[in-house]
Amino acid sequence: MMLKGLWRTHSLLSKYAYHRPIQEVRQLITLAIETSCDDTSVAVLETAHEDDTAAHEQKAAKLHFHAKVTADNAQFRGIHPIVALESHNKQLAPLVADALRTLPSPDHGSPSISIRRESGWLEKKKPDFISVTRGPGMLSSLNTGLNTAKGLATAWQLPLVGVNHMQAHALTPRLVHAFESVTNEQFSPEFPFLTLLVSGGHTMLVHSKALTHHAILANTMDVAIGDCIDKMARHILPAGVVEKSGEVMYGRLLEQFAFPNGPSDHGYVAPRARAEELSPQPSIWGWALTPPLSRTRSGSRTKDMAFSFAGLGSAIERICHGNETAMTLDERRDVAREALRVAFEHLASRVLMALQQLNEADTADTQKIGTLVVSGGVASNQFLRTVLRSFLDIRGFAHIRLIFPPTSLCTDNAAMIAWTGTEMYRAGYESDLSCGALRKWSIDPTAEDGGILGVDGWKMK
Repeated sequence: MMLKGLWRTHSLLSKYAYHRPIQEVRQLITLAIETSCDDTSVAVLETAHEDDTAAHEQKAAKLHFHAKVTADNAQFRGIHPIVALESHNKQLAPLVADALRTLPSPDHGSPSISIRRESGWLEKKKPDFISVTRGPGMLSSLNTGLNTAKGLATAWQLPLVGVNHMQAHALTPRLVHAFESVTNEQFSPEFPFLTLLVSGGHTMLVHSKALTHHAILANTMDVAIGDCIDKMARHILPAGVVEKSGEVMYGRLLEQFAFPNGPSDHGYVAPRARAEELSPQPSIWGWALTPPLSRTRSGSRTKDMAFSFAGLGSAIERICHGNETAMTLDERRDVAREALRVAFEHLASRVLMALQQLNEADTADTQKIGTLVVSGGVASNQFLRTVLRSFLDIRGFAHIRLIFPPTSLCTDNAAMIAWTGTEMYRAGYESDLSCGALRKWSIDPTAEDGGILGVDGWKMK
């Protein structure tokens, strides 16, 4: 059953995406592959069904295997598609081979596969289905993982689930909760909740209403926050720091430089009023950073539900350009702290605007929101956590729970793909073997492509 077009209608979306019953499956094992960018990751995840009375004292989810290898793009000071592709081609097959050895032993009568080892063959439980990132991402990288997953699904005659990478980031906290909960507990956070997806390629605020319905409330008008932070770091960090680090994503380096003692250096209190938030704060060095979308001729853009970081990056370049040798270490540190403050307050301002608008809507659905999930690579930044918590507490939303996945699950990883694949599979969705990789793929059902279920390649179990 092809779902393209059908899912654009609200009635069918509500019927299937909101209320589709969980399939009656006791325990499931999936092998998952993530290759959307420059990280090659493989995972084996086992989940127990909440109706499995024999497993009520077990954890709801268990990772048998999870590994990741990142391509070495250091010489390019950014991600190079060919280098990423070569890394996937080199690393993916060995990671899959390692993952297969960790599959549990088969139960009596359960399907099994034979795994070769030096001393002979070993019987392992066959996975129930294969999960793989289908998009969005770099097509060459995505195809490496997708084609490998199709090969495994074909050889073992297993279902395939092509996962939306951004949906997986949004659902990561539910995976973390499953690691910690027993099988008869409701996974948390429950829908609906807000999701702030912040990475090198994405900056969006999302109203996560259901498994396949994530309404985009705000998106970046220009560059993603992670990309902006990386570029600012190249200007701010002292000479040699970037080169010596071997890093490609410089956000962590900038945070460490700005706050060498960690959160104890933050000393941050959020502005109590919008006017204070939009006002530049002059530094002792004679420069000041203007908050994004705070100065327009008509003033109308100050209330836009959108993000913009290109102007902030340009401002940092102007402050630092031609002044590299004259800037003291103290001034550089002040620039770093102020750049991060302005960037993160911009994120926080749109979160507050969304919460206020949802409250004013005063519907049963919006009143249930009590959680903000922050996911993606930038979510690992401790100062971002400080800024968001302070904003919510001071501006009337202290009741909102902030959820950040563990740092290891903030960046791209196969564990989140395995979990999202499992949620989709339990809800009745599979991918046809003819499905292709998608460079762009929205999670919003009102988008031009119809969102998660609007693309070709889905079928119902």
